Amino acid sequence: MKIFTRLALTAVLVAEAGVTSLAGQDTPSAKKGGVRKGGGGITQTVWSPKSVKLLGWQAPHKPVTKLADILKAHQGKASWTVPVVRDEHLYADYVQMAAGEKTRRRMHPETRAWWVIQDGQIRFTIDGVGPFVASKGYLVQVPYRTFYRMETGGDKPSLRFEVNIAGAKTQYPADEAPPVLKGFDFVKTTVTGRGTYNQGNRPFIDFNNVVAGPETQRRFIADDCAVSNIIFGNAKDLPPAKDTDKGHFHPECAESWFILLGKMEYKMEGAGIIYADQGDIVYAPRMHWHRPRFSGEGPACRLAMNGYQDIAHMFEAH
Repeated sequence: MKIFTRLALTAVLVAEAGVTSLAGQDTPSAKKGGVRKGGGGITQTVWSPKSVKLLGWQAPHKPVTKLADILKAHQGKASWTVPVVRDEHLYADYVQMAAGEKTRRRMHPETRAWWVIQDGQIRFTIDGVGPFVASKGYLVQVPYRTFYRMETGGDKPSLRFEVNIAGAKTQYPADEAPPVLKGFDFVKTTVTGRGTYNQGNRPFIDFNNVVAGPETQRRFIADDCAVSNIIFGNAKDLPPAKDTDKGHFHPECAESWFILLGKMEYKMEGAGIIYADQGDIVYAPRMHWHRPRFSGEGPACRLAMNGYQDIAHMFEAH
């Protein structure tokens, strides 16, 4: 049977706007206009193509990547990197750095990068921003063509979830020797301009203040190539789930979530019902129905990440 779908146009999340519907779906309020002009909160009924054969999960993707499994697999190692997302929009890794270890000073010529600090302490040095130390709960970002460096502080390793735009290149200052990179020669060049913290972007958000109440910003990343929203709520505020509720799908972009707090439940086409805890990452390929809901006792929060600021949410029309 052919299915009609409803196109839900989403808009830029702002502090005073809602961030999730009662169904627990990633459907931000259309109260204010987004990057795309026009449309507003208009709902349209359309024929939406959806592949008969599910795209599924290609390595390293999984319906849910459990942090506990990663830590168990790397027990006893001070430094390691585990790829989690590798699609046409975003690349993401879990990265642990030993105590005292630091990255090279570096920048990305066209794209923004961001991090969720999961454990330990990381000293960030970002051009134009005073050095600061980020610990668990910090969300940190840096714009394009802005040099930065990270260094593990304290006496134990740091653990971070690191996100880059797919295809992002890394550049290094001319006064330092670049690394050896197979298949590439480094050429000394000049470049003009540097990114800024515009569109409401800030160097960091302390998620602990989101939980405590004084921090009200819910859009963490607003970028031409990506978006990341803090979606906070409580299972007790949701109506009972309906078996017939498929949630929604995105026709042109996968979506992933870092679980910042508590527990989340996902009904995912091709994976059934899955549960995720703080530190886990959930991944929905494009064109897969998915229905995220807060779960467990007490508040819960997910950091939603995808490639579009005004991503289309396709709901089944009834």
